[in-house]
Amino acid sequence: MEDHRELHVFLHLARTLSFGRTSQECHVSPATLTRMVQRLEARLGRRLFDRGPRGVALTAEGRRFRQYAVSALDLWHAYRQGEVDPGELSGRLGMFATVTACQAVLPALLAPLRAAHPRIGLDLRTGEAAVALARLDEGEVDAAVAAIPARLPASLIGRTVATTDLLFVTALDDSGLGDGGLDGPFVLPRRGLVREAADRWLRARRPWRPEVVAEPEGHEALLALVALGYGTGIVPRMVLEMSAVRDQVRVVPADPAPAPLEVGLCVRRADLRRPLVSALWSLTDTSPAP
Repeated sequence: MEDHRELHVFLHLARTLSFGRTSQECHVSPATLTRMVQRLEARLGRRLFDRGPRGVALTAEGRRFRQYAVSALDLWHAYRQGEVDPGELSGRLGMFATVTACQAVLPALLAPLRAAHPRIGLDLRTGEAAVALARLDEGEVDAAVAAIPARLPASLIGRTVATTDLLFVTALDDSGLGDGGLDGPFVLPRRGLVREAADRWLRARRPWRPEVVAEPEGHEALLALVALGYGTGIVPRMVLEMSAVRDQVRVVPADPAPAPLEVGLCVRRADLRRPLVSALWSLTDTSPAP
């Protein structure tokens, strides 16, 4: 159906924010894609995308329409299931996870869903851990595997699927660092729960302001700088164990150790009514995070 085609193309463009990429990957000409967007905007009486010198961005109305498009396509897939098998779900789930979570968490997490509903496809996006919940809350994806804060936004619900220690690490040759590395200098994440944990630990241990020589945006980049000898870093054990440079760094014992990090599956509360999200949630047999 043409409306469904338009919704699929709209959602692709809402994800890529690139008219060129969507045109190529959805096999429509740039002119056709522009007309499709213009027809949707004319029908709604609202602008869905802002197009300017800095690129393409969804408007607030565009974000609302994205939620409608996802729900409408879910309902269509649910209707079509009656023509195939009433118990067989189909469609696509959008999920966000870090590269480490893809390797260490997702295989076991998604295996029950894959076994029970093999017709459900997965659109997997990777990126920085610190932005995972924001991407979910803004509707860019249906679920996220992310570190769970002490209090989630009211619009989200999470379940703990793994717990990982936070470790201080230095290069194997760390002779330039005092106190085994815990006097600094430090390489700390730019933002996120790991950075917050590091700041709390450092404030409790020393009244002085630590020397922070680098603030990379990803744990993998942080480990690379630590391995090069720039300073002492802090990473989840899960990240260290999956890292290609794990043999080039060593763990610095810390007493007391930073509190462990809870990693969870998170979805929007309102989306638990959607069949695909409900299926994913029900097959994750753990306790909800607060």
